[in-house]
Amino acid sequence: MRILGIDPGLATVGYGIVEKKGDLFEAIDFGYISTSADSQVSPRLFSIYTNIKLLISRFSPDEMAVEKLFFCKNIRTALQVGEARGAILTAAAESTLPVFEYTPLQVKQAVASYGRADKKQVQEMVRLLLKLQEIPKPDDTADALAIALCHMQFSRWERMVRKKEGI
Repeated sequence: MRILGIDPGLATVGYGIVEKKGDLFEAIDFGYISTSADSQVSPRLFSIYTNIKLLISRFSPDEMAVEKLFFCKNIRTALQVGEARGAILTAAAESTLPVFEYTPLQVKQAVASYGRADKKQVQEMVRLLLKLQEIPKPDDTADALAIALCHMQFSRWERMVRKKEGI
C-alpha cells in the first residue's frame, strides 16, 4: 500500500509518500510545495493543486491522508489552510484518489502512542519508523510523513476489526 500524506498550508504544503512493505514502512519521497506570500491567493492555490496532481501522477498512491483542520486560534490562518485543503482535496477528487482525514491528536496517538506528544517526539518517531538518517525538514514535511504513517496504522486497525467481525 502506498500513501500520500499531506500537511496542508498556503505558504508550505508538506508531502510524504510512504509505502508498506511487509511489516516495514519506507519513505519513497518527501518534501514540500512552497508558494510566495507576494503572490495573490488564487495563483498560490493553483500551484498547490497542480503540484499535488503531479505527485499523484508520478507516484500513483493508493490513498491520500490529509491533516484535518481541528482547531486554530488565528482565523486568517484557518481560512488560508482551509483554502489550501480545498485545492488539495480537489486534486485528489479529480484523480479519484480516496482521501482520509486525521486530526493532529490522532496523528500523535498513532505515531508516538501518545496523543499529547510534542512535535519533536513525533518527528523522532517518524525518523525511527522510516529508518531515516535525520528528521525531515521543514516541519511540514515530517508532519506529512507522520500523517501517512497514521493512516497506515488506522487502516491496519480497520482491516483487523473487519477480519475479526467477518466483514
